[in-house]
Amino acid sequence: MKKWLVYLILLLSLVVFSACSDSSSTLTKIKVAEVTRSIFYAPQYVALEEGFFEEEGLDVELQTIPGGDKVMTSILSDNSDIGLVGSETSIYVGAQGSEDPIINFAQLTQTDGTFLVAREPNDDFSFEDLKDSDFLGQRKGGMPQMVGEYVLKQNGIDPQNDLNLIQNIDFANIASSFLSGTGDYVQLFEPIASQFVQDGNGHIVASFGEESGHVPYTVFMAKQSFLEENEEAAIKFARAIYKAQQFVQEHEAEEIAEIVKPYFEETDIALLVSSVERYKTQGSFAENPLLDEEEWNNLKSIMDESGELPADIMHDELVNTEIAKEVMDE
Repeated sequence: MKKWLVYLILLLSLVVFSACSDSSSTLTKIKVAEVTRSIFYAPQYVALEEGFFEEEGLDVELQTIPGGDKVMTSILSDNSDIGLVGSETSIYVGAQGSEDPIINFAQLTQTDGTFLVAREPNDDFSFEDLKDSDFLGQRKGGMPQMVGEYVLKQNGIDPQNDLNLIQNIDFANIASSFLSGTGDYVQLFEPIASQFVQDGNGHIVASFGEESGHVPYTVFMAKQSFLEENEEAAIKFARAIYKAQQFVQEHEAEEIAEIVKPYFEETDIALLVSSVERYKTQGSFAENPLLDEEEWNNLKSIMDESGELPADIMHDELVNTEIAKEVMDE
């Protein structure tokens, strides 16, 4: 081969390598902490797998940190840029008078995502059946527990007096505790709830999402200073999420399940499909990232009913709607 041709090939290789290096180096890195790994967050995984973040010039690093308090600690200590967690956590921080409050800027889910799982089958379940039972609840002050108590009260059940409410088990260990014999009933997210049903370890008897109405259940949030200093990146992030939300609304559960399968490698694809379909049917996936005032007030009502509302913080104090509106109006 002639020398000039060899030099040309080498030169072209260097140009291609340089272009690839420059492309990867221009991506803005964003560290995201999700409160749990659940098919409930399917739009987030769609955004990752379909390259919606990369299209916006973002390199998103996702980590799972079980527990809303732990996610909030990660944000406050700058170990995470953005948290995916219930909006109640931002209210807890805001009530302490933080100079750099945690701001909700893109909603992902708009209903409770837990299902009531019974140890024994009951085709004629009534909430009255919960009386005098051992109920394996969620973390005190967290969204699953507050919504759970709210739904029980709406159905004539006093959580503190009508049943034995168990709340001393860490969020990450609730499912395994029920599996090992603790409790007659438990609140579980998908796909764990359906997995229990498939394995004969439980029976879904009710949906807390259907019973409680719309709330800002899980929302992307960040420090106010982060949003101010990285406004363009925050808009790009919300735009990628909005693309994913539209994708989930427009595509069948089977396709969505195949896309997010890498995040649930040990879960049967059929269970993922049924879980996505269940959430789609009850309207759990938010159709857009906008957290409106009605949802915010519903959240505060639920917190107040549970005795967990530390302060009556207004919607515009802890919610940035401008980012969501901008990407929705494009």
